Amino acid sequence: MSDMSEKNENNLFWQNGKVSYEDRRGLMGQEGLVIWFTGLSGAGKSTIAAEVGRRLHEQGIKTYLLDGDNIRQGINSDLGFSDADRNENIRRIAEIANLFCDACVVTLVSFISPFTKMREKARQLIGKDRFIEVYVKADIATCMERDPKGLYSKDIDQFTGVGSAYEAPECPDITLDTEKLSVSEAAAHVVEKINNLRNTQLSS
Repeated sequence: MSDMSEKNENNLFWQNGKVSYEDRRGLMGQEGLVIWFTGLSGAGKSTIAAEVGRRLHEQGIKTYLLDGDNIRQGINSDLGFSDADRNENIRRIAEIANLFCDACVVTLVSFISPFTKMREKARQLIGKDRFIEVYVKADIATCMERDPKGLYSKDIDQFTGVGSAYEAPECPDITLDTEKLSVSEAAAHVVEKINNLRNTQLSS
């Protein structure tokens, strides 16, 4: 630990508010939950996450979408694409998602998040009972063929899946094979999982 980190740690104290999580849950009528979409660029993460958000909104569920491209244009605009910066990118978004979850919002996180260790750290921070890992699966050839953002054609250095590793989840909560499933079918799987979990939470 650096001297500055140790100094900060010794001088920081957690400040509790006067409204508890239980108070917020009662007002919102729902539990906080994080749905973490991971997969290669072009696999369909953002498209599916947006459709899930729309369907949940129609059910009266309060949601928010945290998308990798959007976050990198603001909060994480100072980060590059080295392994260290990718890890910091996920560390920050996990902390943000955890705050949304504590506010009792169903939070949809759409990030490539290539490294297993960082996804597991996010799960540990948020809590395994409030975290659903969704692996949006498509092989690199399919993603390169789709290339919806034109990124693969730019031959970007250290691009995930090409010049930099992507560690696919070994035991995700949900696997969506987008070479076989339509956006509608994939979103339906996720919404069903969320509703089943929410029913369990509300009945416990």
